[in-house]
Amino acid sequence: MLTGISSRAWEHPADRGALTALRELRGFDDVVKAFFGMWNERGFRLSYLAAAIRADHRQYPRVYRLYAEAGAALDVAELPELFVTQSPWLTGEAIGLDRPFIVISSAAVSQLDDDELRFLLGHELGHVGSGHAVYKTILTILTRWAANLSWLPVGALALRAIIAAMLEWWRKAELSGDRAGLLASQDPAAALRVLMKLAGGGDLSQIDTTAFLEQASEYEGGGDLRDSLHKIRMTAWSTHPVPVARAADLRRWVDSGEYARLLGGDYPRREDDDLTSVSAEIKAAAESYREAFGRSQDPLVGLLRRLGDGASDLGEWAGGGAGRARSWMSAAGEAAARAAGRNRRAGNPGTSRPSRPGTDDRAGHGAGHGDGTDDPDGPTDATA
Repeated sequence: MLTGISSRAWEHPADRGALTALRELRGFDDVVKAFFGMWNERGFRLSYLAAAIRADHRQYPRVYRLYAEAGAALDVAELPELFVTQSPWLTGEAIGLDRPFIVISSAAVSQLDDDELRFLLGHELGHVGSGHAVYKTILTILTRWAANLSWLPVGALALRAIIAAMLEWWRKAELSGDRAGLLASQDPAAALRVLMKLAGGGDLSQIDTTAFLEQASEYEGGGDLRDSLHKIRMTAWSTHPVPVARAADLRRWVDSGEYARLLGGDYPRREDDDLTSVSAEIKAAAESYREAFGRSQDPLVGLLRRLGDGASDLGEWAGGGAGRARSWMSAAGEAAARAAGRNRRAGNPGTSRPSRPGTDDRAGHGAGHGDGTDDPDGPTDATA
């Protein structure tokens, strides 16, 4: 039992940096909860109360026992409601703002053994502990706005950029959930088995963990630039990293010694959450991107490294993206104004073309954003 453990212990640096900044917007969470939680949350809960099974000591007692064990490991004072819904897909989801609840599929109950199911339940408890549901709601709202404003090119493009950035955060939040699940189950082999089952079904009798991790290595570094562009297209508008990438990240986290350190009792406490520094967390997020860029074997990343100090540029972008965006827009506006003035003086206003300040393509690729050609229809269904 990790007594008093803070969600900061399992949050991925990029996830934690974003969460710390969002939490600094005092009252923002309350506004979101007040306007969107009052009806939507009650409606969602009623739908599961009507058409799913609520797990407790009488219904799905095995599932509830494992749920209680996962909650005890993460020192959860009050377990959220847990529902099991009929579905052939291996899924889990944390829903709600004011009083979140957790939903897992019947496939998860039937396909996962006790250790694996404890990992899945811990993953969802991690989402609840980090407060991810509030910000996922914001992402959903922005996605709807983007759809409604699709007729307005400027508004739609601005919202698509925000959505792409929030989806990048959500993918990191899923890695946080995996770490919480591992701390709850305290069985790295079981955690990897869950990700293998997500990729290839419930029967692992003909699947090998080493071979699966070799797939992850090939995915991350194999092929050429065409494969790199395909990976950007595959992930840019997705809420979840692919299973092999999740397995590789979790394995790296274990190998780094961080997991063992936390189990040994060296972890941040909830009582110290108010002392967190936004600037320090943002710097940690930037360093995380810099390290990932530096170790990546992706062909496109390798090319960018050969072109210059891409890791440094990427870290600066991740840490101060808003400032860079404002600077770019300011420079573009000034250049446009100068160009317009020159054309007016030349008496040829119809052919003005604003000069274009230089941009750094490395930042966009490093953040995992696509080219914007696929319309975002909103976040995909939560899967484990």
